[in-house]
Amino acid sequence: MTKTLILYSTVDGQTLAICQKMQMVMQDAGEQVELLNLSEASVESLTQADRILIGASIRYGKHRPELFSFVNSNQALLRSKVNGFFSVNVVARKPEKNTPATNPYMIKFLQLSAWQPQILEVFGGKIAYPKYGPFDRFMIRFIMWMTKGPTDTKGTFDFTDWNKVDEFAKHFINQQ
Repeated sequence: MTKTLILYSTVDGQTLAICQKMQMVMQDAGEQVELLNLSEASVESLTQADRILIGASIRYGKHRPELFSFVNSNQALLRSKVNGFFSVNVVARKPEKNTPATNPYMIKFLQLSAWQPQILEVFGGKIAYPKYGPFDRFMIRFIMWMTKGPTDTKGTFDFTDWNKVDEFAKHFINQQ
């Protein structure tokens, strides 16, 4: 049995929810899966894995700095395994921006990262206005207004295609 390590960097929890769904799909397929916050990953956990998948969210147009620090510090170890990366962002709600080749945040990640993952994907994120503090609620609403997204601050809007999540998880564990 092979072991997959899923690492995540999340702000509001949608990336974690996507990773948990992938973990279930992979475990149902007989895979041994460990799920860790990126900040909890160690060289030992990376070394023990056969496959490493990293998922990261976007906030205000950027992946978190810890993501770049981690992948740049561990790029040799990441390259030695079957590896993949996915980005979770609300821009991916738009059909013309929901693939690795068309998503501006994935393109920017690949330009800034010394690590070039073997397998890539992009998933739509989630807006949960009621969970946000006043500043985030205002800023995210303004961004949504500018990009013609939902602006009802009483609403929660999940743009994740959960079938796509399932298919990606199955695809990832079938890589050699």
